[in-house]
Amino acid sequence: MAATQPTGPVGPTGTGTGPVGPTGTTQVGPTGTGTGPTTESAATSAWSDDLVTEAATALRVEHWGADGSRTLTGSEALEHAVGESPSRHWVDLTDPSPELTAAIAAELGLHPLVAEDIEERNQRPKLELTGEHIHLVAFAIAYDTEVRTEEIDFVLGRTFLLTAHTAAWNPWTAQHLREGAGPLLERGPDYLLWALLDALVDAYFPVFDRLEDEIDDLEDRIVDEPGRETLERLFGLKRSLVEIRHVMAPQREIFNQLTNRTLPLIGPDNIIYFRDVYDHAVHLAEEYDSYRELVSGALDVYLSTVNNNLSLIMKRLTGITVVFAGLGAFAGIFGMSEAGAAFARTEAVGFWLVTGAIIVLSLTIFAVLRRIDWI
Repeated sequence: MAATQPTGPVGPTGTGTGPVGPTGTTQVGPTGTGTGPTTESAATSAWSDDLVTEAATALRVEHWGADGSRTLTGSEALEHAVGESPSRHWVDLTDPSPELTAAIAAELGLHPLVAEDIEERNQRPKLELTGEHIHLVAFAIAYDTEVRTEEIDFVLGRTFLLTAHTAAWNPWTAQHLREGAGPLLERGPDYLLWALLDALVDAYFPVFDRLEDEIDDLEDRIVDEPGRETLERLFGLKRSLVEIRHVMAPQREIFNQLTNRTLPLIGPDNIIYFRDVYDHAVHLAEEYDSYRELVSGALDVYLSTVNNNLSLIMKRLTGITVVFAGLGAFAGIFGMSEAGAAFARTEAVGFWLVTGAIIVLSLTIFAVLRRIDWI
């Protein structure tokens, strides 16, 4: 009897059976039907329950494509967090765990070192071109009593933008996102990157305005109340300015690099927008230099005020010493040995003349020192 002829190979949706076995019978696939798993079920099964639960709050994906724009969260967002896609995505991570960061980085095809930098969150402002991706680290700042900085990681790909940050920075407060992320993604992930960086830099200006008010108030306090509390506020302000300098100096160079026409993934039509961000950074750097000079000048004024107060105290102590020198002379001649005779009115007139002269001289010296503000 002739052997059973095998059917053709299984296609992408596989309805055929497998190759012919040694006995001439057709072998059945692992599922018994020969049909492979779909892409969606494979993507979903790759995520643990813990990651799916975390993604519900920590992951948000803005999708734009031929089917329009929409917001994806949870497991649905995980399925669309892929780098190679005809659509465009903004993958936003808020306080992600190292596991979620590593998983998203693997889905996007990021270099392991990029994922490690995002997980550690101890980078300085930098821009690195790793493979086909641009990794950019920038900082947002806030000011209460002192300046606080928040690291924000941006990873730009050809069809996606990844952002990773803490909950302290909310990218949705950017004015460019008032109509959603769809119109920005339509113009490219690099345009969305500009919108977020522009909002981040613009948020520096209110902080600088508060620093300016703080410096003005401190200058007044230095003259009126040059005490310990004023000195503590002055040094606290210097620490805040140093913290800003550590962020602004390298960050300005990063924005300058983004205006370089040789940098891949930045469209030529969008370079002009990054130049605007760079101009804002230069303006902030100039304001920072003026604030640093004002604070240094305020410290000099404080030291001068303290020295002046010390000189004033020494003048008053000198005046008091002069007055008491006369009173000491009076006490010297009006000692205990002469007290009885003086009160018995048996002392000569010269004694009382000398005593009166000493008292009058002391009072005159006191009046003169009082007039010239030494006492």
